[in-house]
Amino acid sequence: MENYQSIGTYQVDTVLYQFIEQEVLPGLPLSSKEVWGGLTKILDEFSSENSRLLQTRNQLQQKIDEYHKSASNEDYLSFLKSIGYLEEKKPDFKISTTNVDSEMKEQAGPQLVVPLTNERYSLNAANARWGSMYDAYYGTDLIAEEPGIEKGSSYNPERGKEVIRQGRIRLDEWFPLAEGSHQDAVRYAVVNGELCVELTDRSRKKLKNPFSFLGCQGDCRKPQAILLKHNDLHVELQFDRNHPVGQIDDAGIKDIQLESAITSIMDCEDSVACVDAEDKIKAYRNWLGLLKGDLTTTFDKKGETIKRSLHKDRKYRTAEDEELHLKGRALMLVRNVGHLMTNPAVIDNNNNPVYEGLLDGFFTSLIGMHDLNLRQNSTEGSIYIVKPKMHGSEETAFTNNLFNKIEDVLQLPRYTLKVGVMDEERRTSLNLHNCIFEVRNRVVFINTGFLDRTGDEIHTSMEKGPMIPKGEMKGSEWLSAYEAANVRTGIRAGFIKNAQIGKGMWAKPAEMKAMLAEKINHLKAGGNTAWVPSPTAATIHAMHYHEAYVPDIQNDIPRDDPSEMMLTIPVATPPEDKEVVLNEVRNNAQGILGYVVRWVEQGIGCSTVPDIHDTGLMEDRATLRISSQHIANWIRHGVVSEEEVKQIMKQMAEVVDRQNEGDPNYRKMSPDFEQSIAFQAASDLVFLGTDQPNGYTEPILHRRRLQFKASQFTKTV
Repeated sequence: MENYQSIGTYQVDTVLYQFIEQEVLPGLPLSSKEVWGGLTKILDEFSSENSRLLQTRNQLQQKIDEYHKSASNEDYLSFLKSIGYLEEKKPDFKISTTNVDSEMKEQAGPQLVVPLTNERYSLNAANARWGSMYDAYYGTDLIAEEPGIEKGSSYNPERGKEVIRQGRIRLDEWFPLAEGSHQDAVRYAVVNGELCVELTDRSRKKLKNPFSFLGCQGDCRKPQAILLKHNDLHVELQFDRNHPVGQIDDAGIKDIQLESAITSIMDCEDSVACVDAEDKIKAYRNWLGLLKGDLTTTFDKKGETIKRSLHKDRKYRTAEDEELHLKGRALMLVRNVGHLMTNPAVIDNNNNPVYEGLLDGFFTSLIGMHDLNLRQNSTEGSIYIVKPKMHGSEETAFTNNLFNKIEDVLQLPRYTLKVGVMDEERRTSLNLHNCIFEVRNRVVFINTGFLDRTGDEIHTSMEKGPMIPKGEMKGSEWLSAYEAANVRTGIRAGFIKNAQIGKGMWAKPAEMKAMLAEKINHLKAGGNTAWVPSPTAATIHAMHYHEAYVPDIQNDIPRDDPSEMMLTIPVATPPEDKEVVLNEVRNNAQGILGYVVRWVEQGIGCSTVPDIHDTGLMEDRATLRISSQHIANWIRHGVVSEEEVKQIMKQMAEVVDRQNEGDPNYRKMSPDFEQSIAFQAASDLVFLGTDQPNGYTEPILHRRRLQFKASQFTKTV
């Protein structure tokens, strides 16, 4: 076929074939024949089973729909057991994953998730291992814009003094002196292998815990940097009395750097728009560049061309005059797509696109082999893959078998491929113990995802009745049980100091003061990592891990299992006030349209979208799933009419058009709604929402994105 290269009974898009041949294979101990032959073996062996698993999903959903429609008197719990939705629990066990990097098992800290198709964001995430606490305070709402301490257009020394004061507060909390306060420090020096702090009265004080001091850079009497450690995280004090900040600091501290994003997820899934080989290569090429260490990008910032590359590791001298190395980059995981979607990057002999999850598993692992020699990412020789949207232990076992086969084909030792299990589907949540059991030799990560999980909650119980308003979901009984069960299941399986238990994303990237106040709750709930939307947010969230030591919290958490409380379906009598109902729909429609128009017509998979109050909210396919399913549910149960929603969609499209007037690449949806592919995609998500497999948005988005790309290609021919 034109533009395709034959490999056995399959055809590979030529651009993908050439990318693998010319960029990925050089330097690897595998021949072209071994790689392409291995891929065909994987597709032959796993494609039919993938299809069967998807059929099982549909069959179970159909039975649940019929149960709710019939208003059966059968106990709901008994019913779910009878159809195999709720599994018989496996005996207790402990995970036995080996060769796990310290970032995944010993250090608790923030996790940054970014679209892998964006070079700049990917580099930012990798480099977010270290972040400036001073910049985080100065540049965000952590310090109010009050008279005299505004950010302004140039450096404001008065605001800088407040930043310094806040930094000293943190030093006193995390690294208290035996006597006195860091607020009075005028000089830091290393004397006889110990950190000494000279105060304004010329007295010299030592740290209350001298083992917090690890090393320094430069002359120990006048160090350029001092390295400290608290709660398994590192903090670096940087000194320069000639620096604008160091000049106004009595001790000459120009910055306090925090070890921030300990891990980063490079995402091929919810935050990207990859519908063909061209798109997939963007993600794969960036993954390759990150692991080989040669990824760079340039961009314009305030008229200046900025070049960005990966940070180097950091070096220090210890008190024993030995060299100490610390990583300069986050440990990187790659998130593959789930089992549902196909991609025309590879097609079978009937011209059908193959399952994208099989391609991601194979190619991200193949690319990951570059790091097995370099050991720049994983010093333990592991490749970390996050697997989303699995339903129950049968699908988790499928992933484990797939990884086994990939390891065999790529001639890797068993369990080189580690897996992170996204606990974001109802069938997985209820059977999480069994899911972990199936990957007990390679699991390194479980986490909760409120938005996808809520989307599946709505769709699974679509026929039960109208759901509560979206904003009330966070206070619902099922959600509290879900969050608690995830942590307790991980602890019972031996995750403490062995693997990550993760919590969800902070979706308001501009509201850092609120995040600092609220996200500590993720640690208190037992999470030893949680998602953040930016490097700055990672640095701010890192402060929480100095406030609380997560292993101690986890050890005190009850071990009982509240999973059955997840079966409390969040239905309720709809609001009586029609305007309240319409406002709920407007808010959901706003988010849907603002996100979909960029996804379909610009290929942007994750973006900050203004809501109806012009508050910027981070949107991806997970947020889209819950919003579209919620409106579909209310239409299904007559809370709002289809005609009312159609009118609201058009009204909100006009609002979104106005909000994007400054974007030269934006195409208006109004007034010609019928000709706007983006508007039609958003409408499909709502009005065809009850028919979408598990409420997923990908089938409609991919179809409409391919339609748009084809229309643009036609215009240029």
